[in-house]
Formats: sequence, structure tokens, C-alpha cells
Amino acid sequence: MLKLKEIQKPIQEELKSFEKRFKASMKSSVPLLDRITQYIIKTKGKQMRPMFVFFSAGLCGKINDSTYNGASLVELLHTASLVHDDVVDDAYERRSFFSVNALWKNKISVLVGDYLLSKGLLLSVKHNELDLLRIVSEAVEQMSEGELLQIEKARKLDIQESVYFEIIRKKTASLIASCCASGASSSGASAEMVQKLHLFGEKVGIAFQIKDDLFDFGLDDVGKPIGNDIKEKKMTLPLIYALQNVSKSEKRRIINLVKNHNEDRNKIAEVIEFVRASGGMDYATQKMYAYQDEAFAILEEFPNNEYKTGLQQLVRFTTERKK
Repeated sequence: MLKLKEIQKPIQEELKSFEKRFKASMKSSVPLLDRITQYIIKTKGKQMRPMFVFFSAGLCGKINDSTYNGASLVELLHTASLVHDDVVDDAYERRSFFSVNALWKNKISVLVGDYLLSKGLLLSVKHNELDLLRIVSEAVEQMSEGELLQIEKARKLDIQESVYFEIIRKKTASLIASCCASGASSSGASAEMVQKLHLFGEKVGIAFQIKDDLFDFGLDDVGKPIGNDIKEKKMTLPLIYALQNVSKSEKRRIINLVKNHNEDRNKIAEVIEFVRASGGMDYATQKMYAYQDEAFAILEEFPNNEYKTGLQQLVRFTTERKK
């Protein structure tokens, strides 16, 4: 599997420029806020979302100032949502670093998230990027709905596959879809082309989330089951499939373990073993590759160039990554 650094080569210079612009877009005259935003920049992830923006722009036309604005807007709103998510989830770690709320508590974290959100809005207004603002704002709306839908359904712990896909389409896929649509829109692509890239990003986002679900039933660095989603009572695709194919009494027993024994390491291991034995992981893997194939089919409608190749490689990276 190619490493991200190799996939990034066609847009290497653009990503370097983006880094500087993104850093500048978070600047504040308030020392505390500046210290926190610098910490966020230092602990950020793989830059996959800006990569989707730049590759999509290159695929549909030319990378320009509007593309940089789109990438910054997506990253600002995404970062704001992560800071808020950690407060909602009482999470004290992100990407092996302390989360903002772990270091500065919830009140400051909520305000930092609001600040980043406002920076994204101001960036759009300043550069008159109303189309980009609409695309990304719709994604934020979907993400919020997806999160609330998941919380609502988690109370019953007996959700249908269709509901699961609705949750991840809103919660995860909508943001990657907005990256691809923003990239296309920034390069002056037609409304039809922007819509195609949006659908492409949605398919990739769903495949990405299924891959995350599969990690939960894998092994960690020391060979022990992970089970974080089970601890958080999240119903993911491997588990939903497994529960569809057992007797009512066995289904009740497993749901009871997830609902009432999710802090017991042995019980979590039991649920993981149940999912593995039932073919839940194989089923989820097949679904993941089906969405990947649908994404590739959309890309086939575009001419071959280095940006198309970059998107294909990025999609494969999402489904083949090890963490």
C-alpha cells in the first residue's frame, strides 16, 4: 500500500502553501486562544480532507485561490466539530494526544470550537465564497443530525442496517463529500460535475467509516481486542449483521452484554468473538469494497490525469489503512 507522502506528490507544493494559510487563518490576538490553536495544529491528523479538496479541484479544472479557501474552510469547520465532539463524548485523547478539553476543560473547549467555526464563516464572507460556504454548511448540518440520530438510536441498541447507513452517511460521509464538492466548485466545474464529486465523496466516506468499524473488532498493538465502539454502545455494521442472523434469545443476550456489561473486558471480548464467528466482519468488508467500487465507477467518467490517479490512490488508502 502506498504511503500518504507518495500519494500527495502531485499536490505537495499546494499542501505546503495550505499549511501556512491554514495556520494564519487560526491566528488570534488572545494569547490563550493562540496557544490552544497552535496545539491543535501540532496534533492534527493526516491532512486527508484537504487532499480530497485539491485532487478534486485538479480533476475538474485548475487549483486556485478559491481551492485554498475551500480547503481551509473544510478544515476549520472539521476541527471545530472535533473539539466539540470531544466535549460531547467526554474524550480525553485524540490521535494519541490529549484532547483540548483534557488540557483546558469543557468551557474553554466549547469556546475554541465556536471560534474556529466563526473563523470559517468569516473566511467565506471575506472572499465571497458563498457556494463553498453552502456546501460545507450543509455538511455540518448533516453531521449534527447524524450524531443526534446515533444518540437517539443507541438507547434501543436494536437498529436496522438502513438506519446505520443513514447515520454514517450524515455523520462521516457528508464531510468527505463536501471536500470533493468544494474542490470541484472552486475550479469552476458545472453543477452536474460538482454533484458527481459530492456523490463520489459520499461513497468514499461510507467506505471509510466501515473500515473504522472493522478496526473495533480487530487487535491492538499487543494482540488484545479493541472494542471501543462496544464500550460506547455504538451499533456498527459487523455487529448489526451478526445480530440479524441469530435466535431472539441470543440476540437479547448479546444486546444485554453491550448495554449493561460494556465496561467488562471479558464480556467485550465475548461480543467481539461472537461477531467474528458470525461472519459480521466478512460482510462489512464486502460492503466496504462495494462502496469503493461505486466510487471508482464515478471517477471513470472523468479523463485520466495525475489528480484522478491521486483520488484513486487516496480511496484505496482509506480502505487498506492499518489505523
